[in-house]
Amino acid sequence: MQPDLTDKQRSFLEYLEGEVARAGRAPSLRRAAADLGISHSAVGQYLKVLADKGYLRRDGRYSRDIYLLNRTREVKAAQRWREVPVIGRIAAGLPMYAQQEWDGTLVVDAAVYRAPVLFALRIKGDSMVEAGILDGDLVICEPRQFARDGEIVAVLIGGEEATVKRFFLHPDHVELRPENRRYSPQRYGFDEILVQGKVIGLERRPEQWARL
Repeated sequence: MQPDLTDKQRSFLEYLEGEVARAGRAPSLRRAAADLGISHSAVGQYLKVLADKGYLRRDGRYSRDIYLLNRTREVKAAQRWREVPVIGRIAAGLPMYAQQEWDGTLVVDAAVYRAPVLFALRIKGDSMVEAGILDGDLVICEPRQFARDGEIVAVLIGGEEATVKRFFLHPDHVELRPENRRYSPQRYGFDEILVQGKVIGLERRPEQWARL
């Protein structure tokens, strides 16, 4: 159970909750001071008390990022979303997560996907269905330029074609293995592929559930 608040502390917390509900994020210290007609130092003191009592979290003493917490001290849902770029056309020579060619964005739960940089790719085809990855799914990837045996990764082949497969390293080649018994594993030389990221999650459109 979270500790009780004084009336002034409760009023300040309600102000923060209202701003988060309206704008999706907490206001700056300067904005809060102006809205409430109090000093900047008073705002800082309220934030410290609320943090000490488990009602909010600041990432660093002087950070502007303020997160309201629920009863289990997790970030409240209104502030937990983040946008991840969905990579569209692949530009040669650039990592997929540094692409300018975005095909929209995907909103995910920041409490689940904590990596500082993420990107998403849309799956085409049925080569990974036995891993639960269907045609049209969006896989969420954490950027990485290496892979361990058995991991599902996003790979760039020949500097152009992006694919998602299970990775295996052999002494003289790399094996990209599909998760569909109808397809055979593919072999590539070390200079033919670039690992771009590890698949860490999946998002599926609601209409696709009817196909399961």
